Order: sequence, then structure tokens, then C-alpha cells
Amino acid sequence: MSTTSESSVQMRYARIAGFVYLLLIVLFMGGQFLIDHVTGSGAFAERTAHIIAGLPLYRAALVMQFLASVFTVLLAYSLYVVLKSVDEHIARLALYFRLGEAFGGLTTFVTFAALALRTEPKFTQSLDTGQLKALLDLAHAADFASFNIGIVFFSFGSTLFYRLFLRTPYLPRALSAFGIFASVLTFVMAVTCLVMPAWGDALQVVWIPIFIAEIATGILLLVRGARPVPATTFVR
Repeated sequence: MSTTSESSVQMRYARIAGFVYLLLIVLFMGGQFLIDHVTGSGAFAERTAHIIAGLPLYRAALVMQFLASVFTVLLAYSLYVVLKSVDEHIARLALYFRLGEAFGGLTTFVTFAALALRTEPKFTQSLDTGQLKALLDLAHAADFASFNIGIVFFSFGSTLFYRLFLRTPYLPRALSAFGIFASVLTFVMAVTCLVMPAWGDALQVVWIPIFIAEIATGILLLVRGARPVPATTFVR
């Protein structure tokens, strides 16, 4: 591949990665906002009534979060293309970890199954409230566990990609180092949630650093791209 062609490909994929970084945050956070908005507050029966009333919007929110997993594949491949010239083995390993995270999105069917249990008459009429709540609690526990397992894969992949960025001039070194720190924090959070699920709500603040890192990374890659540089430029 010619230098000009390589530069064009790397620049294109860097900007794709930047765009997808931002898109994933919009999809995931937007989906969660809609879920919370539709569900509202109140007792179990009240929240169920809210969900039934806003069912299309609730389903759209679940689809948004599923699409975040789908687009994670594109992000992972784009970052691999941008960073493989730094260290192809590490870039490939990071790609595999992020793919593991993305495949965790297949467990979205659990959330859709829980929604069906809660809203479809053939289920609500054949189960009493206690049975229904028990099944929904089980579905929630499965979804919570699969989400945090996916975050473990995410944290390894994100740490490795930011480690590669640290060796390049593509991002400010301070941002790359902060990205590594934020990614490690998500690992600690996910493992803690798996061991101590009751701490889940209190640990949500740990998301803030990685959101800051990914928003900054997305903006810089989208605006600046990443031009190929001589291998001697990379820090070991």
C-alpha cells in the first residue's frame, strides 16, 4: 500500500472511530435516559403502567442500547486499523477484548423477555404479582451480571488501546494516560459489582472519568484524524 493510500485509510478510520466514540455515548446514555423517563417512579404496578403506556418509546430505548453493542464492533475495528502500526499484537488483543464486550450485547434478549413478562397479557394474567416480580428480579440479576462481565472485556480493550495511543502523537499524552486510568477504574467497578451487587448504584460515579476520556478522544479523532508517522516516532 502506498504511503498516500495508507495515510488516507488511517485518517478515515480515525475519524470513524472518533464519530463512533461519540455515537456510543449518545446511544447508551440516551437509551438509559428514555428507560428511566418512561418507567418513572412509584410502586411496581405504577411503573408497569408507565411502561405499557410508553411501550414503543421503551422498546426504542432498548434498541438504542443494543445498537451501541453493534457499533462497538465498528469502533474496535477502526481503532485496530489506526493503531496496528504501533504494535499489531497488542492492537489485535485489544480488538478481541472489545469484540467480547460487543458480543455481550446479545444478552439484550433477556431485557426484551423481561419486558414481555411485564407487559403482555398472556404472561401477566397467568402469573400472580409475586411470581411476576420474582421472574423480573431474576431477569434483572442476569442482565446486571452480563452487563458487568461485558464491562470487564471493555476495560481490558480500552486500557490496551489507550496504552497504544500513549505511544503515538495522535492524542495528547495526558489524555491517553487519563484514558488508561479511567479504563482501569471501570474494571474495578465491574468486578466490585459482580462481587457486591448491592454497591452497584453507589459505584455509578465511576463512569464519569471514562465518559470524559471517550468524549475528548472522540472529538479529537473526529476533528484531527490520525496521520501515519514513522515507527521511530512511537514511544516504547
